[in-house]
Amino acid sequence: MPADSTSTKAAKKVIRVVAAVVQRNERYLITQRRKTAVLPLLWEFPGGKVEEGETDEHALAREMTERLGVDVEVGQLISFVSHPYENYSVDLHLYECKLRSKNPEGETLEARAVADFRWVTSGEFDQYPFTPADEASMAKLLGVVE
Repeated sequence: MPADSTSTKAAKKVIRVVAAVVQRNERYLITQRRKTAVLPLLWEFPGGKVEEGETDEHALAREMTERLGVDVEVGQLISFVSHPYENYSVDLHLYECKLRSKNPEGETLEARAVADFRWVTSGEFDQYPFTPADEASMAKLLGVVE
């Protein structure tokens, strides 16, 4: 039997990512990745990587402040997908979140570490090119797949 090629390959790195599903007036908050990011200019639910020693809740609160300048209340886990990319895989945990802004209209949001942000209906999702992991999460969220 030939040598097992899997034994010579390094295991793919798994990146734990958290993202927020923030809903207001039947619209969802989405953000666009910067030109310099991996998967540039694609859209996603706001969030980011969980750093060593962080809880999901702390990471999501930190990322929302860094990316949009807003505080959030992190709620329950609503979706999980694991998506393989060429050199790594992403474990994406999607949490229900609420903005803690004093202004419920969201004008306090700032595109700090994102190219842009929008409030869109679920019916408008197909007008935005999403990252593959976020597409899988949206399908689960909207009940398109089990």
